[in-house]
Amino acid sequence: MPADAALRQGTPAYRRLTLAMLFAGFSTFSLLYAVQPLLPLFAHDYGLTAEGASLAVSLATGPLAIGILFAGILSDRLGRRPLMVWAMFAAGTLTLAAAAVPGWHMLLVLRLLTGIALAGVPAVAMAYVAEEVDAASVGAAMGLYIAGSAIGGMGGRLIASMVADVGGWRWALGCVGLAGVAMAEAFRRLAPPSRGFTPGVGANPLHGAAALLRDAALPLLYAEAFLLMGVFVTIYNYAGFRLLAPPYGLSQTAVGAVFLLYILGSASSALFGSFAGRVGRRRVFWLPIVLLIAGVAATAAQPLVMVILGIALVTVGFFGAHSIASAWVGRRALGNRGQGAALYLFFYYMGSSVLGSAGGFAWTHAGWPGVAAFCAILGGIALVIGLLLARIPPLPLPEGADAAPVEA
Repeated sequence: MPADAALRQGTPAYRRLTLAMLFAGFSTFSLLYAVQPLLPLFAHDYGLTAEGASLAVSLATGPLAIGILFAGILSDRLGRRPLMVWAMFAAGTLTLAAAAVPGWHMLLVLRLLTGIALAGVPAVAMAYVAEEVDAASVGAAMGLYIAGSAIGGMGGRLIASMVADVGGWRWALGCVGLAGVAMAEAFRRLAPPSRGFTPGVGANPLHGAAALLRDAALPLLYAEAFLLMGVFVTIYNYAGFRLLAPPYGLSQTAVGAVFLLYILGSASSALFGSFAGRVGRRRVFWLPIVLLIAGVAATAAQPLVMVILGIALVTVGFFGAHSIASAWVGRRALGNRGQGAALYLFFYYMGSSVLGSAGGFAWTHAGWPGVAAFCAILGGIALVIGLLLARIPPLPLPEGADAAPVEA
């Protein structure tokens, strides 16, 4: 697509796209993580341990991670927008069904299918934005998409908690599923047709993956996705177990209100995405990781205000780092954005599935000090990798270019 045809900030088409992406982010994270505050209720109703109840999250995020690899390849051939529309409608419908099925195992099967369906949204969304939006506006557009993810994660969890307090977890899932279907229809109406998409013809996905993994920065960014998402999901998975129990004894609605902190994540993603676009990703990427580690340390304190402050810092740090890293992947995977984004999101959601469940063992055997120590180790490794990324030079400028609008 010619550079002058790309969507730019301030135009009506850009506003429609970013609003559609806001709905896509809202739908994905609300459907995926609305069960998170319900984990203690699952554990109570079905006689499960904390790590057993966490399968309601992990059995969605694990298949989602694997499905993203195929969704990225499929979108490189069939297009971004149609796949996203189908995925959003399917995930909302499956969540409605999960509210009605009997038995824990049937619920897990539907959560698994929901994860597979949602694979058609996140990897495709990153490529869709990178193709349709002017290079100088990609960071801000991705920041708004991730802001929608933050709002959806907050709204889905909060709605689920409030409805569960009144009518139980089945009514909670039903409400979230209905909202997901509504978001899918909003996206279908708003998202502009692709203009920058060119179908891939005969490309070998293994060759594409090998080329991406040979890049100096991309494997490190994939490792960051795995580690940082593992910290974030572990904190939120088991915070409910801690806050419902003595000495806090909060209600389900009060625990759900903790997810209002996602508002900070929404602001953080847009702020850090825009800031990194102006001054360079290498110069600022370490900063949100330090905030995340400080937040983990604060949650280890006993006073409730310190616990909440710690979760807030973890949220700000995670969304800030994710905003920078996801846009960075889109800039470096220039020849294969769909698969580059798919690999990033594979590691991202595998961090949620694998490390999120591993954190349950820390909770069961060592309580919150074990959870905090586990997350602090992951955060420390992420910080070291972030400092290594700062030493990797940007990609060379395209021939004939005077300057790159944003470093790659």
